[in-house]
Amino acid sequence: MDHDPHAHHSPDHADQHATNAMAVSATLHCLTGCAIGEILGLVIGTALGLGNLAVIVIAIGLAFVFGYSLSTLPLLRAGLGVGAALSVVLAADTLSIATMEVVDNLVVAVVPGAMDAGLVNPVFWLSMALALTAAFFAAWPVNRWLLARGKGHALTHGYHGAEPVGVRRFIPDLATPTLVAAIAAFMLGGLVVSLADDLGTDEPMSSHAAGR
Repeated sequence: MDHDPHAHHSPDHADQHATNAMAVSATLHCLTGCAIGEILGLVIGTALGLGNLAVIVIAIGLAFVFGYSLSTLPLLRAGLGVGAALSVVLAADTLSIATMEVVDNLVVAVVPGAMDAGLVNPVFWLSMALALTAAFFAAWPVNRWLLARGKGHALTHGYHGAEPVGVRRFIPDLATPTLVAAIAAFMLGGLVVSLADDLGTDEPMSSHAAGR
């Protein structure tokens, strides 16, 4: 009788693949919440003319708020109360979001000019994209480690896809790919606007130089 020497590895391989895929989804889900909070915090801080430290504090605070909020919605749709949903989310997402925020802010801090770049400065959007990418790769192994031990987003996974009843049907069901696409489109739009502003600022100078 022939035996496939790799056959006994198939279930483990399938489990690892499923865990990896769940870790990617969980990381992207946290990342979208963090991105919304970070960008909104920077917009608010810039509009109010606050210093760098105050802006960072506001951005981190809002990153946690939006990160937790996006994870809470599916649990509320599934029938959990607000308190129960928040307790699950706090246990599931805190380490992931904290990892993202540490890496995200470190990257922004070391990119020359990023901390002082305005919203219409390409450096702002490029540094933000770089920081969020670094945050994803830093948080993915954290989520992978948690999922493999039945923690992290494994605590919330069982509630996803549950059919809501009553008024809970009106709670938004925001799919991770949709959120990622929306954030990417927003950031790309910001970059395009900032580049256009740079070109518009440089054009008169170039014309004046040519006239001389």
